[in-house]
Amino acid sequence: MNFRPLHDRVVVRRLDAEEKTAGGIIIPDTAKEKPMEGEIVAVGPGARDENGQIVALDVKAGDRILFGKWSGTEVKLDGQELLIMKESDIMGIIEGAPAGKKKAA
Repeated sequence: MNFRPLHDRVVVRRLDAEEKTAGGIIIPDTAKEKPMEGEIVAVGPGARDENGQIVALDVKAGDRILFGKWSGTEVKLDGQELLIMKESDIMGIIEGAPAGKKKAA
């Protein structure tokens, strides 16, 4: 992918939601909500503060994150559906879990 986000923006790939409930009920694709969990694909250099200094982002490519339901702008790059959002839309980083799930379709 040849896309570099600017300022404090990040590019996120959504991760698949669970296909079964805790009770074992299989959820059909039409009833699934879009997941609010994703993996960061690329990050910008950071935002500038009042003095013109660049403030680095707290997230990096490969981090698994949780974000708001309506956060970001959906785009399609190189055939992949991705989200571009500001770092402030990210609620937190999920630690200790691999980011190896497939992207949501």
